[in-house]
Amino acid sequence: MSAGPAPDTPVANPLRGQTLAGLRRRTSMKWRTYPPDVLPVWVAEMDTRLAEPVAEAVRAAVDLGDTGYATVAPYAEALAEFAKLRWDWRVPAERIAIVPDVMLGIVEVLKLVTGPDDAVVVNSPVYPPFYAFTENLGRRVVEAPLGEDGRLDPDALRTAFAAARSGGHRAAFLLCSPHNPTGTVHTAAELAQVAALAEEHGVRVVADEIHAPLVPPGTGARHVPYLTVPGAGRGFALLSASKAWNLAGLKAAVAVAGEESAHELALMPEEVSHGPSHLGAIAHVAALRHGGPWLDALLAGLDENRRLLARLLAERLPGVEYRVPDGTFLAWLDCRALGLGDDPAEVFLERGRVALASGIPFGTGGAGHARLNFATSPEVLTEAVDRMAAAVAASPKRPGGRP
Repeated sequence: MSAGPAPDTPVANPLRGQTLAGLRRRTSMKWRTYPPDVLPVWVAEMDTRLAEPVAEAVRAAVDLGDTGYATVAPYAEALAEFAKLRWDWRVPAERIAIVPDVMLGIVEVLKLVTGPDDAVVVNSPVYPPFYAFTENLGRRVVEAPLGEDGRLDPDALRTAFAAARSGGHRAAFLLCSPHNPTGTVHTAAELAQVAALAEEHGVRVVADEIHAPLVPPGTGARHVPYLTVPGAGRGFALLSASKAWNLAGLKAAVAVAGEESAHELALMPEEVSHGPSHLGAIAHVAALRHGGPWLDALLAGLDENRRLLARLLAERLPGVEYRVPDGTFLAWLDCRALGLGDDPAEVFLERGRVALASGIPFGTGGAGHARLNFATSPEVLTEAVDRMAAAVAASPKRPGGRP
């Protein structure tokens, strides 16, 4: 099997070259949830083709009939190599377990460190499955809202940790890093403060780092793995190549234990390792080992798009407040000044035929907001903003939104 292009081989911007006609042939959730006249920029799927090293690896496995059960060693080794290269993080293989995907891995880790009716703290507004999976597991959600600047608020965390631990309950903090939907990339100092507060209150930190590779170098920000900060030894992290290389349909992820929690990760039931797709694991290994040039080209394209979005909004929807995100390919749009009510995404869909993610399921702080996925071509991104502007022009002002 080919190892893919050499490191010095230039890779074209993966966000360019796709046509809407071609994209609409796809059968995934992004392209089948809404009618064909709707432009979808909502769910976290990218409008790219597979990185060629990934496609080669999957084709070779299919040709061999290599479609059995997944094993952890190749993924653990590939992640360790990638983490050392990109984040200077040395991840011991013995502290890695393979899991079906990041959210199901989070569920399994929460089972290890909490029990029924215990609490899980989240930073609202935050990825909606944090609420759904936690509640389905029989745990209570306690919100620690982000600050007005979209960053972690230590006072809110302190209050939430105390509430979560009240009555002698165990508690976990589900940290989204980088943060979805704001794109905030937490600093080493912020994460060290999280670790200190968690230790003070006896809260276990579980970090969702699925967006970790998606921090363009031009932002001035840098992803810091939670388990590398002082005091984080009792924590866990969940990682996957799925967001950075668009592999949601090829499921595989890993859970990583801190130095002091490896014995707990070892208690994860063996059957959990049967959940990942073997083809998924093969694809993720190829991405981590050979997909670096493709990722770098993607990051450059995302950097262009996040700045293009800022210009488009300033020109065509100046009432929308948008902080250019340091990470992810997601834009969190404050639409409260537009007078579209608590759910502007509904208006954009009805009157503009463009689908964004509603802010309401993201919890406290989500009303009046919408999330836009800008991992698409500049042409699609431009059309999306044009449709949003047309929707606003055609809409009467509604109550709600800004308090």
